[in-house]
Amino acid sequence: MNADMDTPARMADSRGTRAASRRIPLSAGVLRVTAAAAVGLAAAFAPGRPAEAQRPPSSTDPGDAPALLSTVVRMALERNRDVLDAEYQLAVAGKQVAEAWSGVYPSVDLSTSFTRNLAPQVNFLPAQIFNPEAAEGEFIPVQFGADNIWNLSVNAEQKLFDSRVFVGVGAAARLEMLQREALRARTQQVVTRIRTAFYDLLLGREEVRLTGNSLRRVRQSLDETRAMREAGLAPEYDVLRLEVELANLEPNLRRAYNRHEAARRALAVELAMGPEAEIEVAGSLAEIDLERLEANTPGNRDILSFRGIGAVDKAEFAQFVRRAASQRSDVRQLEMTQDLRHAELRIEQVEYLPKVFAFGTYGLAAQQNGAPDFFGTSAQRGSSKQVGIRLTIPIFSGLGRDARIGQKRAALRQAETQARVAADRAAVELHDLVDELEEARARAAAQRLAVGQARRGYEIASAQYREGLGSRLEWTDAEVALRESEFNYAQAVYDYLVARARLDEAAGLVPMVDVDWDARAQGGQER
Repeated sequence: MNADMDTPARMADSRGTRAASRRIPLSAGVLRVTAAAAVGLAAAFAPGRPAEAQRPPSSTDPGDAPALLSTVVRMALERNRDVLDAEYQLAVAGKQVAEAWSGVYPSVDLSTSFTRNLAPQVNFLPAQIFNPEAAEGEFIPVQFGADNIWNLSVNAEQKLFDSRVFVGVGAAARLEMLQREALRARTQQVVTRIRTAFYDLLLGREEVRLTGNSLRRVRQSLDETRAMREAGLAPEYDVLRLEVELANLEPNLRRAYNRHEAARRALAVELAMGPEAEIEVAGSLAEIDLERLEANTPGNRDILSFRGIGAVDKAEFAQFVRRAASQRSDVRQLEMTQDLRHAELRIEQVEYLPKVFAFGTYGLAAQQNGAPDFFGTSAQRGSSKQVGIRLTIPIFSGLGRDARIGQKRAALRQAETQARVAADRAAVELHDLVDELEEARARAAAQRLAVGQARRGYEIASAQYREGLGSRLEWTDAEVALRESEFNYAQAVYDYLVARARLDEAAGLVPMVDVDWDARAQGGQER
């Protein structure tokens, strides 16, 4: 069994060594490509050797430092493809506004042509037109046109009154505002996903570490128990029990490592990096102190400071919901959609109004025989000029306009209903997230105490077993309790951080999108 597990351990060591020599340049910094979890996995299968001794040596370059959460988010905002897609959509909406404004300006068209008559047209006219004494029914061939015919015309038109154009400009502007808000929403979602993926990676790394620690403790205890059995101080049952526990822990470590790798790949994809790029992130869930910001490491302080909202006072929760409703991107998008539907309805309604246009035309024509001479001489040219006003009054269009107005009115009512439903759901979601946040914080505080007690219980059970005063079953129960309490604390901190990230997005106050994080990071800890 141990021989089988040596293969993934060697693979992890090799992978970590190759990764340590590779650097991935990013616009906002450099992330060191490493395999921290793989090193932890390898260390777990090397008894008596701490994980730090097997970590590949790192460069003193500042880019080799583990990436902070704020740094990773900055990189994502510059590289994430969802954000780029939303920016392209906003650019399209901006051009649509410019297209709508084009209907306000005059239109000027110029057209010109040249015709070469290889055989000019000939018509027959009664001869009596030219000679009254000509016989009845006699015709004379007359050639119309010259060898070369030149024509040029310039047409200008200006809309003096067209309600559809002006309402359409307003609708296009509303569409651009809607796309701008959609860009904000997509950016908020990306930041929230990055935060969650970052926490997933920390949790996966913590699970690998804790399972590896448990595996080392069990292996060490197994070695001690075997020695005690040989000395006649321990029964064969204790050895068998530890061997079974060791066999159960080894696949658990593999599963933990696989979950860590899945979290790493998810974060790499969000950063528009290759799925094989391994990212070392700063922070440790097991060491985070939610109560005292100053007691944390720089990486953990960066995690705790990266927030959009402060504490939510339950006494002022209704006011908080009202403020959040005005900031939430989904609610704002539905309100903007409602305005856009109203503008679209107005566009159809103004089709009943008349349209007034001013127009002007200038024409120039010339004819000549022989070789082409551009528009000939002044004696061979003639010009024309016209100006006027055109009025168009719609009278009947087969009831199609009425049907379109009915469609737009129904779409407006639908948008109004969706906006009200979204506001109500937002209030429920905010309430649930605040409760979830408080529950996770309280659970973390309780689990922090449980970790200390479980660690103390494990030390007592280990000492009693070595002295022959306790049973192997008591030691095993204490070890399992320690492992579970440590992971439960990391899980509680993870749940708290994820809930806070979701609450920031639900309240419409996401760091680096709606909140100046650099200024917020200088403030105090959330209470």
